[in-house]
Amino acid sequence: MGNFIYDYYIQPILDHTGYNIVNTLTYAAIALAAVYGIRKALEGRVRIDSRFIAAVLAFVLFGSTIRVVTDSIDTGVFEGATPLHQFVLDSHLWDYGFLTVTPGIYIATAALLFASLIILYALKRMDLLIYVGLALWVPHLLLLLPFMEYAVYALPILALAAIPAYLAWRHFKDMALTGIVAGQALDGAATFFVIDVFSKISGIQYFEQHVISSAIGQLGGSFFLFYLLKVGIAFGAAYLLRKEKMGDEDRNYLALVLMIMGFAPGIRDLLRMMVGG
Repeated sequence: MGNFIYDYYIQPILDHTGYNIVNTLTYAAIALAAVYGIRKALEGRVRIDSRFIAAVLAFVLFGSTIRVVTDSIDTGVFEGATPLHQFVLDSHLWDYGFLTVTPGIYIATAALLFASLIILYALKRMDLLIYVGLALWVPHLLLLLPFMEYAVYALPILALAAIPAYLAWRHFKDMALTGIVAGQALDGAATFFVIDVFSKISGIQYFEQHVISSAIGQLGGSFFLFYLLKVGIAFGAAYLLRKEKMGDEDRNYLALVLMIMGFAPGIRDLLRMMVGG
């Protein structure tokens, strides 16, 4: 049993080899259970509205950005440009490890989110949640700024994400449903551009870590197919949520989950490309 856990869960993290079918299915099952459990925990306590969605997305920005800090340290891009950067390197708190890569980074980010929720709920200041997320995110973004040698290449990715998002807004006239398409389009666009285009331009080799998306890219001979599928599935999911008879908070919650599934890896891939990590 110990060898099984090591081979399928621990070794992929240590060897930077990404996902396999076993840990993918396990993480998916845990995620589904967490989605249900978190909704029950929030029900009647926290209103799932546009303000809450924006606050949670601020924590997503934090989680994805801190992951890129770890990536850039691991690849040697991150250097002691300032005393603060040197402190980050010397502290080893941001080094590649179980709490700074998937799935640990999701757990760590969720723990900070829930700790903030509990404290702010007790203080009756839930309006401050977004500022907590931004306060965690901005310093890590500033850490990466000196190394954003390839920032200009973010423009094509953002354009590929913006077009479906604009069409979604025109069609649905709903920010939550539009957010689903925007997040998934960003993930698909970043994967396609970084692997198919940026790798050839920069000479830096990237590969897709997820089992299903990797198979789609190999099947189509290009990850542009993956981008199109992500956009199509996102529109389909948004359409079903609009048609489904459910309360606004349940719909917003499911939309938020789908946003996180897109924005979290999409932001990470975008920022990692920008620093060449």
